[in-house]
Amino acid sequence: MKKILLVCNAGMSTSMLVKKMQEAANEMSIEASIEAKSLADAKNEIAEADIILLGPQIRYELDNVKKVAGTTPVEAINMMDYGMMNGKKVLEHALSVIG
Repeated sequence: MKKILLVCNAGMSTSMLVKKMQEAANEMSIEASIEAKSLADAKNEIAEADIILLGPQIRYELDNVKKVAGTTPVEAINMMDYGMMNGKKVLEHALSVIG
């Protein structure tokens, strides 16, 4: 089971992307727990995540989140994929990072 944590300002704008990513995971027969959280709420769940994906609107927080995340990979979601709500592409990128 892969745990993917998406982080944005309020956790709302990424909820649609989470749905698209979960649909893609189901189609690819990949067991994944994908959640969207606000930056404040995410800090409590970073330790359990396999990867943290930041929404483009908070990519400026990348270095700060990396410090808190320790060895957990932290990536900013590609702006084009985010805008197009391309859940499959975002999922594939996350999986390629965590192996």
